[in-house]
Amino acid sequence: MNLHEYQGRALFRAGGIPMPDGDVAATPAEAEAIARRLNGQVVVKAQVHVGGRGKAGGVKLASTPKEAAEAAKKILGMQIKGLTVQKVLVVPAADIATEAYAGLILDRATQRPVFMVSAAGGIDIEEVAATTPEKITRLAVDPRYGLLPHQALTLAFTLFSDITQVRATAKILEQLYQIFISNGCTLTEINPLVSTPDGKVLALDAKVIIDDNELDRRPDLAQLRDETAEEPSEVTARKANLTFIKLSGNVGCVVNGAGLAMATMDLVKYYGGQPANFLDIGGSSNPEKVVNALKIITGDPEVKAILFNIFGGITRTDDVANGILTAMKQFKVNVPLVIRLTGTNEEEAVRILKAAGMQALNDMDEAVQKVVEVAKGAA
Repeated sequence: MNLHEYQGRALFRAGGIPMPDGDVAATPAEAEAIARRLNGQVVVKAQVHVGGRGKAGGVKLASTPKEAAEAAKKILGMQIKGLTVQKVLVVPAADIATEAYAGLILDRATQRPVFMVSAAGGIDIEEVAATTPEKITRLAVDPRYGLLPHQALTLAFTLFSDITQVRATAKILEQLYQIFISNGCTLTEINPLVSTPDGKVLALDAKVIIDDNELDRRPDLAQLRDETAEEPSEVTARKANLTFIKLSGNVGCVVNGAGLAMATMDLVKYYGGQPANFLDIGGSSNPEKVVNALKIITGDPEVKAILFNIFGGITRTDDVANGILTAMKQFKVNVPLVIRLTGTNEEEAVRILKAAGMQALNDMDEAVQKVVEVAKGAA
């Protein structure tokens, strides 16, 4: 679950990380009132779950409360990478001497949180990572001990040379780690982490991603989810207890089991296709899950063909077949279906589909090749 910047700032400030004051506004009048309270030059920032806000015109400088209202008026309602801006964050404009980057991410390969820090911080940190990765210092943290003081200092020395700033930065990194652990995060990021002309070290931004598995344990965090800022199909899938991620291809995939879903997408790519989604209906034998899956996928106009790849273990293939037929009775499916079923109640599933004039394949490679060909032909 992604948090908006203003929500991440609240977590950071509660964790002791020094950040300038600020507040969120949903109208130009609210933005003007916040700017008047801050009493100085402010920055008005779009609150959406995507990067590149500044380049898209979603970050504006305002010298007066009236200018802040005008900036908010221009930003609110604008589209940034397909998402509508519904709120803006108003914060004081900081006097910056240097910019750095500090982030903490969960590395699933090593099963450890990994710090990444760089003195070449700012909005183009992705370019730094791609072109000059040597400018980024990495440190894997042993979760048994946490971030040790000497490790925090070592990282801080790569960002600053002034000992006062180094100590301040080390403390911020320790606080960032505690926020990461205590809130079940998969990412916490400060970009930029700045020094001011008077020597202070401040976090000017807050990016936080929380593992969805944490939300059942932390209803206070679950309340921070903003469904209006998420892909609508993913919201619908979550409410239907489906694991779904929208991608940019044209081959819709309905699969049971995350491993098989990943293998299916790999095979689609191997045979020259582009998967339109990751969708795992799980081990349930409820035909309604199949109905919901088809509703979600057929709602994507980019999908030109749909592949069902079902390996029946706990999942009964005859229930999947019945789900497909139920869906086709409830609404019109305007794209071709390629169905591969094998496993539990396979013979019954094939009989059900054959009676409806539909074919079920048994071989996975054959099914994937066919759906890629169909999608290319319909493109």
